[in-house]
Amino acid sequence: MSCSAGERDLHEDRIRLAAQMILDSFQVVALTGAGISVESGIPDFRSPGGLWSRYDPLLYGTYESFIHHPERFWEMARELNPLLEGAEPNPAHYALAELEKLGKCRAVITQNIDHLHQRAGSTEVLELHGTHRTGHCMSCGRVFTLEEMKELSAGGERVAYCPQAQALIKPDVVFFGEPLDSRVLARAAELASTSDLMLVIGCSLEVYPAAALPEYTKRRGGRLIFFNTVSTCHDQLADLVCLGRAGENLPAVVEAYKKLAGIR
Repeated sequence: MSCSAGERDLHEDRIRLAAQMILDSFQVVALTGAGISVESGIPDFRSPGGLWSRYDPLLYGTYESFIHHPERFWEMARELNPLLEGAEPNPAHYALAELEKLGKCRAVITQNIDHLHQRAGSTEVLELHGTHRTGHCMSCGRVFTLEEMKELSAGGERVAYCPQAQALIKPDVVFFGEPLDSRVLARAAELASTSDLMLVIGCSLEVYPAAALPEYTKRRGGRLIFFNTVSTCHDQLADLVCLGRAGENLPAVVEAYKKLAGIR
């Protein structure tokens, strides 16, 4: 159903206001969640039909389950890895990379493990939940690429072991029950605490500690813009909520910002 002229005007006003808030800000940081990657064809793990509806996270997604039953993870990886490898950055990823090139987006803090921000051109990307693209031997610490892990696991048909130490290779994703990398989390908290504007994109703000980061920005007197397809129960925290596809709204905001800033 098409929207009314009034709704279109309101939406355009929000796009212009978001652009003005970026222009007025000294340091902007982005926090992204699964919603931004859904537009690249990667389903939200928690949504109906998502990964956790087919693989019980207690059996397939915890650190303890990986240690005791690593074959379960590699079974799930047979489905997950092709999804991640086949995905391409969408216009929202490219918009954030352009904001960085324009000197406005200091960094992207992401809950996603798909590497799409880096592929779009963002250079400082803090991966709170790790990455699927590397792994390490749990005994000797040797680092393995995704291609090496695929070869050693026969594409997920068997458990990947380090050929030197004969120990488990753990992909560098953060499992449930596993602590986040303290250095990454500390840097994310520092950026959130020193930025006067945070763009929260595709996040329901239900998963901690990432969900606490917008509060750091608010505490220092900064502002928040939420970009989501639907309202969340945390929208009252935001200074502005832009509903709709991030792949449409973020590029529109960047173009509006460039006009305000006189950038061609």
